[in-house]
Formats: sequence, structure tokens, C-alpha cells
Amino acid sequence: MKYKTAESVSPKHPDKICDQISDSILDEALSQDPKSRVAIETVGGHKLLVIIGELTSTAKIDYLDIAKRYVTEDYQIKVQVSHQSPEIAEGVDSGGAGDQGIMVGYATNETANLMPLEVDLSRSLNRYIYQSFPYDGKTQITTLDSEVKAVVASFQNAKQSEIEELINQWLKENDIKSKPKIYANPAGDWQIGGFDADTGLTGRKLAVDSYGPRIPIGGGAFSGKDATKVDRSAAYMARKIAVDYLKKHDAKEVFCQLAYAIGISEPVEAVVIVDGQEKAVEGYDLTPSGIINYLNLRKPQFTETAKYGHFGNNFTWDN
Repeated sequence: MKYKTAESVSPKHPDKICDQISDSILDEALSQDPKSRVAIETVGGHKLLVIIGELTSTAKIDYLDIAKRYVTEDYQIKVQVSHQSPEIAEGVDSGGAGDQGIMVGYATNETANLMPLEVDLSRSLNRYIYQSFPYDGKTQITTLDSEVKAVVASFQNAKQSEIEELINQWLKENDIKSKPKIYANPAGDWQIGGFDADTGLTGRKLAVDSYGPRIPIGGGAFSGKDATKVDRSAAYMARKIAVDYLKKHDAKEVFCQLAYAIGISEPVEAVVIVDGQEKAVEGYDLTPSGIINYLNLRKPQFTETAKYGHFGNNFTWDN
């Protein structure tokens, strides 16, 4: 018997607001200049928002306009953005990876979207409650051998009774027949959330962004980075390879691992593990430029990935 737990956070969670701001800047840059080099971090909270990082592009970015889509007029907004380091740029210009790193891709036949069951359920519940309470919030699902054993949900501006009712409706609509223990606003009802309650930072929800805590996390964060950064693009490619091998071999689960050296185009490792059996990855161009072209990663599309995870949401690399 195995317990498995995963959480999901709403788009109004402080960290997710920062992810969306960083990816909105990336999307704006790509819409004007598809070859933009972008590495933007956002930190915010308590009436202060800081946008910092590197951007090398012909695009003209109105950082304040983008930020004000997510924060109120009374926020102090600071922007400190410079060009990409020429030493890093030299390696990328020659077709090499923008950084070293290890990227993990995963696919499982547990769910229709090939994601771990506990991740899929926690996201589903989060979306369900968010429809009624579009505020800061978290959900968490614990399963035991695929049976839901515990449900946790905390949402701003919602009463405990309202959340309990929504959880029970969700259980019924999803034909979940177990009788899980329900924790609705277990610390009490709350009205102060988002940036008013806590700080947020780009890339701080790595497990939520990926496959949950039972699948290893390889490289760095995704949001705010253009596709020359392999910790984003190669993670997407690893997911695509895992999905392909799962379907090809009618497998239960597939792991894919890609590793790169900065400035070098070919991966130093490319393996796939199909139901415990390791195989070489074959038939793919795994250079950064090859991945970018194959997955069409130079077009604006990334703000959506910053909301409910980068995998399992019908993106190009999920199919």
C-alpha cells in the first residue's frame, strides 16, 4: 500500500502571480521578437513588486503595463533588467545550451492526461473551487492505492461550509465513491491573501509546476525563461519523449532524463526508462534549436503554463 499526496495552488497565489508576470513579459517579448533572450524573475508582496533579470531583444517592453494587470495602482514597481551576459550569449549563439542542467520528463497511464493521479485530482479540485472563489487558494489530495483518503482545501474569502459543499459536489461529479477525510480551511476562514498576506517569487512552486513530489525534479524553474534555457525547453522535450514512449510501448509509466553542459548543443545524457527498463532516446533532435523548432517554442504561449502546471494541460509537449 502506498500513500501519495500532491498539492495545487490557484493562479492568485503569490508565487503564481509572480510566475504569470514573468511569463507575460516573455510572451510580450516573443510576440515582437521571436528570438528574444529572456530570463526574468519577479518578486512581490506588501505593496512592492520587483522585476529583475536579463532581456536581449528588439522588443520594447512596457513592464509597468504588464505588472498592473496583476497588481493594484498603489503598488510600487521597480524594474532592473539588463542584457544577457556576453559570455553566456556566445555559447547560445553557437547553438549551445543556455546552461547546464538535468531535466526529467514523466508520463503515466494512471490518468487520461498521463499525469500522476494525485496531481490530476488536486488540480481538478483547485480549478473547481476557483470558479466560485477566484482568489488565493490551495488544494491537496492524498491517495492510498488510487483511493482518495484525504482532501485539503484552503481558499481566501470562502467559508468553511462553502468549501465543504464544493468538495462534496466535486467528489460526486468525479464519481469518487470513497469517503475521504475533508479539511476545509483547517486553520480557519481567512480574508487576507495574495500579496497582502505573503510574498511571492518566480519559480518557487517547482513540484506544483511539474509532476508532484513523488517524481524527481531535475533542472531549475521554468517561468520567465525563453526556450534557449534548456531547464525549460528540455523539460518540455523530456515530457514529450515520455509521452511518446508510453504510447509506443503501451507502458504503465515512463521517465525521461536529459542532461546538458552550458554552451554544448548535444545532451550529455539522454535516457528513457520504460516500466523500469532503461533505453537510449532515439529519433529526436535534442539540440536546443532542434527542440525549439520541434515544439514551436518561439511563439508567445507561456503565460498559460504559469497557472496550473507546465504538463498535463494539453500543451504541444503533452500530446
